Amino acid sequence: MAWHHLCAASKLLEGEPLGFRVGDRRIALYKVDDDVFATDDVCSHAFALLSTGFLDRHVIECPLHGAMFDVRDGKCKSSAYRDVEAFKVEIRDGEVYVLLGGGAALETAGDGGVDVKP
Repeated sequence: MAWHHLCAASKLLEGEPLGFRVGDRRIALYKVDDDVFATDDVCSHAFALLSTGFLDRHVIECPLHGAMFDVRDGKCKSSAYRDVEAFKVEIRDGEVYVLLGGGAALETAGDGGVDVKP
């Protein structure tokens, strides 16, 4: 497991999700009440980027399917879709880092990657 730098914390705006690529993985960041959360960016139902969805407090709505996920833990809050992974986030010296790799996800282990590309 490894920490990956994603962006400056100042780049995140309240209520406006932001998507990133870390190797083959897509990660979405969310700022809610000055807290930052990270989940997989791809909806568990079919390919749609959650970072382009509508964020209402701690719930992100898939722009294509309407599935809703809690950004704090990745749990699906509507329909019978699977949960998405949620990841640990740290802010260090004004920069956002996310923990990816074996055991790094809050719910289940994910695959790590390299070469962060916003």
